[in-house]
Amino acid sequence: MFVLCSRVYAKCSRCHVSVCWKEARRRQSTAEPLVQANFLKGSPHRKHPGVTSLKTVRLPEPLQEAALSVLRRAEVKGLTERARKLSNFLWSRKRAIEPSQLREKARLLERKCLDEERDSHKDVGDRELEARIQKKVLSELRRTTYHRTVLRYDKELGLLYVAARLAGGYAAVIRALNEIKTRDPLFVPSSLLDFGSGLGSGVWASHSLWGDRLKEYVCVDSSGDMNALAEQLLGGGEEMDNPVIKQVYFRQFLPVSPKVQFDLVLAAFSLSELATLNERLNAIYTLWRKTNAYLVLVENGTKDGHQILMEARNAILKGDEEVIHDMRRPAVFAPCTHELTCPKLIKQPVVPCNFIQFCYSLPLSRSQERQQEKFSYLIISRSNEEQTLQNEGFDMGRLTAQVRRRPRHVQCQLCCSDEELKHVAVTARHHGKDVYRCARNSDWGDLLPMFHEDDDTQINENL
Repeated sequence: MFVLCSRVYAKCSRCHVSVCWKEARRRQSTAEPLVQANFLKGSPHRKHPGVTSLKTVRLPEPLQEAALSVLRRAEVKGLTERARKLSNFLWSRKRAIEPSQLREKARLLERKCLDEERDSHKDVGDRELEARIQKKVLSELRRTTYHRTVLRYDKELGLLYVAARLAGGYAAVIRALNEIKTRDPLFVPSSLLDFGSGLGSGVWASHSLWGDRLKEYVCVDSSGDMNALAEQLLGGGEEMDNPVIKQVYFRQFLPVSPKVQFDLVLAAFSLSELATLNERLNAIYTLWRKTNAYLVLVENGTKDGHQILMEARNAILKGDEEVIHDMRRPAVFAPCTHELTCPKLIKQPVVPCNFIQFCYSLPLSRSQERQQEKFSYLIISRSNEEQTLQNEGFDMGRLTAQVRRRPRHVQCQLCCSDEELKHVAVTARHHGKDVYRCARNSDWGDLLPMFHEDDDTQINENL
């Protein structure tokens, strides 16, 4: 016997009896966690498997003390202000324009100037007209073309780089490497190649995650002064025979033999230092040939930084290199959830796919400031076993913007496996309590489970 009320009623597919919609929702909410519990794997919601971001990062104590010791002894004048200017300059730096782009730009300007000059100077001869157009085109190219400044990292610039970028660079690198350790806990590298190693942030970050299990570090940087400075930081601020991290070797050129591979290959903020696309592609192919398991690329979180990483991604996935030394297929490990075109490159206006990592700056004064490092990264794997959860009824979406927690719902921007950038309001009612609580405990850069629509449909049909 049923009591009439203002509630909405539904019909159960199993017993064909009308039941209250509120009761139906209760049954659905008890059914969904049975599916979603597979994702949690016994972990609490605040530590669900998709959490890869880190809390505020601090420099390792030996590295911070060594950096402060080096800077105090050097007594660089106006260190704080000059370091700030260098940091701003590196952030605003762009790629040099390619010769093909420059030629195309010159052709367009020439056509435009030709029409203008013919209309305004009809009595001028062909030679004079050509000279006028050439002068005008060259002047316009000089005025509108970005002129990239080549940096020479000598000892003085290296010291400024310590003050400006040591903390931020370390934070970005350890955040990228932590994704590998979190999602592939069985992977323990024994060797690291750091291309464009600079101050050795990659060595310190990888050692913080894997410790003495890493047996060999090869640091490659074209600047001898930067290599010497990195060695000083490893020695506690001085040139010592007992460095904090053992088995670190510094080179100015990459190892020649193509057969030499490293478990982990890293290039942080170094591809952007190469002037042309051909130089970057040659470096990318070389680094990929030397990768045995994971290739990690990190750049500034700007449009240019993101574009450089997408160039590398396309080059490796397409397999354009002439000689292939390893037949294992490359797979995008992070941050992309697919191998299709990045949706942020398609959407207008184009915005970079970047992430943030909070860190504490180098305490040049008495106080230590909390700052955020905005960066882009790319991890490509040679592993045949992809760390995905697609076969368990759900895909992983990457949170590509700040998570906005609101009463009873969470606003998320997700890059999904179907190449779409979706804005989702996650609620306990529509997505289940587990996903809702996971969303509330997630941050920008984490992964979030996205259940297939047919799962929800199946649950609804059983009500």
